[in-house]
Amino acid sequence: MKPDSTANRVAGLVLAAGAGRRYGGPKAPVFLGQALRALRDGGCDPLIAVLGAGARQARSAVDLAGVHVVDNPYWAGGMASSLRLGINTAAGLPGISAVCVHLVDMPGVTAAAVARLRAHAHPSCLARACYDGEPGHPVLLGRDHWAEAAATARGDQGARAYLRLRADQVSSIECADVAAGYDIDEQ
Repeated sequence: MKPDSTANRVAGLVLAAGAGRRYGGPKAPVFLGQALRALRDGGCDPLIAVLGAGARQARSAVDLAGVHVVDNPYWAGGMASSLRLGINTAAGLPGISAVCVHLVDMPGVTAAAVARLRAHAHPSCLARACYDGEPGHPVLLGRDHWAEAAATARGDQGARAYLRLRADQVSSIECADVAAGYDIDEQ
């Protein structure tokens, strides 16, 4: 019997709902296309984008064909609600073993970094990109962790508390040689 090639798919999840107050406006219209390309070119399929502030502008500025777009009406409450919506969307798609969670405002993340993380995907994986030993994004969450990661997410912390709780299980994947882990906070 031929193995099911969809049984170990990794969804690429971009959290892009924030207002970008320090940036001067929503970042999704500016950086979403780049974030989706890094995930797609790094081997993630399907792609999920969670939008909130700036959703209309992002839809106008970015080709979202083939992307599962989720509108977050609770975006002002922080990243946690977007993470929960993204995980719930992935859970409803067939054959997804893990999600690669990427933040929209990290243009230094490359397809090579995503592919490096994706190589560690399985239902019980927990991994995160590191840059010169410092933890960063993207983060790889195996399906076995989705419910608890979503339940512990609060405010603007996303999965941070869950990753701390499971620190002994998190694989740090060095990516400084292929990407940069900075985020864009100001124009």
